[in-house]
Amino acid sequence: MFVLRAPNPCCISVIDYNNNTTVRTQTTVYQHYRQRPCVCVCVCERLKTMAAAADGVVPTLAIRSSVAVELWSSAGAKQPYEHKPNLPREETKSSRSICFSPDGRYFAYSNGVVVKVLHVPPTTANTDGNNTAVADAVGWPVQCTLPRPKAFYLKFSPRGNYLCTWENYAITKDRPEGAPNLLVYDVATGTEVFATVQKNQTDWQPSWSADESIFALVVGGEALFYDLAVDPAVGFAQTSRKIGGSRGGMLSLGPGNSPPYLAFITPGAKGAPSMCKLYKYPALGQNQTVACKSFFQADRAEMLWNKRGSGLLLLTSTEVDKSGASYYGNQAVHFMATKGDTCSVPLSKEGPVHSVKWSPKANEFVVVYGFMPSKAALYNLKCDVVFDFGEGPRNCAYFNPFGNLLVLAGFGNLPGAVEVWDISKRERIANLKCADTTHFEWHPNGEWFVTATTAPRLRISNGFKIYHYSGALLHETFWPQGQELLGIEWQQYADNTFAEPKITKAKHEGIKSSQPEASKKVYTPPHLRLLKEGKNPENYLPQPTPTVPGLPAAAPGSGKNKKKNNSRSNKARGNNSMNNKQRETTGDAAATPQDAAAADAVPTDGVEHQQQLPATRSGSAAATTFGESPRRIAPPRQRQQPRQQQQQNNYPQQQVQYTEPGGTPRHPGNDNGNNNNSDKDRKIRSVAKKLSDIKKLKSRQGQGETLELNQLNKIEMEAKYLEELKALKLTV
Repeated sequence: MFVLRAPNPCCISVIDYNNNTTVRTQTTVYQHYRQRPCVCVCVCERLKTMAAAADGVVPTLAIRSSVAVELWSSAGAKQPYEHKPNLPREETKSSRSICFSPDGRYFAYSNGVVVKVLHVPPTTANTDGNNTAVADAVGWPVQCTLPRPKAFYLKFSPRGNYLCTWENYAITKDRPEGAPNLLVYDVATGTEVFATVQKNQTDWQPSWSADESIFALVVGGEALFYDLAVDPAVGFAQTSRKIGGSRGGMLSLGPGNSPPYLAFITPGAKGAPSMCKLYKYPALGQNQTVACKSFFQADRAEMLWNKRGSGLLLLTSTEVDKSGASYYGNQAVHFMATKGDTCSVPLSKEGPVHSVKWSPKANEFVVVYGFMPSKAALYNLKCDVVFDFGEGPRNCAYFNPFGNLLVLAGFGNLPGAVEVWDISKRERIANLKCADTTHFEWHPNGEWFVTATTAPRLRISNGFKIYHYSGALLHETFWPQGQELLGIEWQQYADNTFAEPKITKAKHEGIKSSQPEASKKVYTPPHLRLLKEGKNPENYLPQPTPTVPGLPAAAPGSGKNKKKNNSRSNKARGNNSMNNKQRETTGDAAATPQDAAAADAVPTDGVEHQQQLPATRSGSAAATTFGESPRRIAPPRQRQQPRQQQQQNNYPQQQVQYTEPGGTPRHPGNDNGNNNNSDKDRKIRSVAKKLSDIKKLKSRQGQGETLELNQLNKIEMEAKYLEELKALKLTV
């Protein structure tokens, strides 16, 4: 709360930054402008002075890692972020969530034992632009401690007076119906004011009005409202109104107005469309709707209000695309206004809707949609396209807190290209690449933004970087090996704390990244590089080497001739095989005496004779290869017998002698010793593998790991395998 008193004692202006009443206060000031212009000018100048003083404030960064929860600060815009002794730090490996209140008064975090809420000390700016925190003398005192060791999510109310905690729903022996897992605490006293069961993890957050006079949540598809304007203790005890009742209902309260507008979605059933209705609280009757919109193909809907609470965007989606065109299902965007207007947002390219974001000025919104490369377009409140950003590899959109800058980026499975656009001039200011980004957030001053690589999405190369909107790198920090960065968040401030920055194309001075940059040179093949240098590439080709000692090297192009010869021989084999099949089917006596004589005359001791031998009609000479004996051709009647019977009858005749290198003939039956040795080696390898597995299991058992029953039985077989291995090695 700030009280501004002008030199004239007749005018006092009270501005509550926690209540979003700055606009009303300024309106009151302007109403007195005609009567006391000097007073109003003095108040406005005081507001400008406060905003200018806040420009030198550098907010802290709350960091949640695998080893601690800590806050980092910087001495100035050009100074690095680091942890300082005056800032809190608690070593814990079980922190699940960190959270600043919307006005920046409180900071809450979980440590696996309790939830601590710290009071953030005020921060003032020096004349040199650096921030001086009163925390040096006061510290960050503990406002309250909440007994929630399993808290998974934390969320403050709009004014920061209440803190909501959510944890996984569980059933115990003492409470078989399940204990409440959604709780609301009063931050000032740390007392529990509300508790209920909320099994839905996706939409667990309750809804609040901007002034915290209304608290609402959905239980079993029914929206319950609690009136806290008179007495919060009594208001949390009983519901004041209800709406809905069908399974899967969703509720959202709009910001800004008091009493607020609210939207409630009833999912469709049995072929009926889903329905979204707008109401003005407390008029929640069936005939008191402000606007209504129906839509099909909506398994899920996301409601996005603008900052004033006058417009609502519905992002509807289905989990499965029945046409099979998209892996991500079907998405559509619908617009609803509190004046009663409704329409569907036109999209000029097929594909999924990647991102939908409102401008903080509440009069425009951006949609990123379509198959890659996706399109991005800026729409007005009539759902007309006012500017097309073109196509590119992007799936995210982020407005800065003032709505004069827009970042279009491609994160996730995209390479991380970032585009910074000036919304007022409709031009691109900077292009940069932020690879492996899992978290993006604008600085409250609207000029900087932070990108971070966090776990568990990515467990390597964790760290964060801070950029200026011109693309200059201001700071970077990488986490050491073995540690993980789990979350990062800017300190929040009340509205109108910072003045809207003036956007220029001037390049901001930054630092050079310590990461090595990828080469931007285009790959050039070696022969083109030699040509550019004026050299002949043929002189640098590898020279052929002789494959057989004593023989000259193969001439260039011999490989091609060899391929041609191989193709010819393969073609001849194919023709001969076709002729053989024809003779078998027709029963023609194709094996003439000349063919048999030619087959008997084929030598077996060289390749040259094989090349000189002409291919006969039976193909016996062409089928003879190096080191093989010619196969005797059976008579036609014998070939017509079944294959097994033919093999049994001809087995004595087909035992052809093979010649050893020394000239000693040997029969194929002499290879039984080699086959026995290979079988024995195979058995030895199998037993050795089993013994190796047993050794690994015993090592795991020695480390305290509990083994399965079959693994224990395998360990007991170790002695048997050892005896079997010994017997195999002793056998000859």
